[in-house]
Amino acid sequence: MSVKQASRTKLRVAAWMEAAREHAESWRRRGATVAVGTLAVFMAYGVIFGHNGVTAFAHKMSEERDLHGQMDRLQKENDRLREHVDRLQNDPGAIEHQAREELHYTRQGEVIYTLPPKSADTKPVPLPEQK
Repeated sequence: MSVKQASRTKLRVAAWMEAAREHAESWRRRGATVAVGTLAVFMAYGVIFGHNGVTAFAHKMSEERDLHGQMDRLQKENDRLREHVDRLQNDPGAIEHQAREELHYTRQGEVIYTLPPKSADTKPVPLPEQK
């Protein structure tokens, strides 16, 4: 083999090695891109559907709104009952009204007529027709 042929062979081997290196680098980039893409997909899934993800956060916010509404309703009922207790403690007329309403107390000479409550399954009896 001549020097010229050896030089050409070295150049071919060097070119082949460079091509192999570029090919390997290309596959490494592709593999890294696939790995990063897969990692991003799993992270996005965790952010959206995970234990503390966006859907869990939205559910907790909805639950918080519901609880605040319930708290407001209970506070209003508490205020109403507090006013009622205050009236019963300070107003004799309110005490009398409560006793008459719930315990059916009467004053001397009064008569109370109590009607049975209307139930949904009772139908009114039709009146006879007049001729």
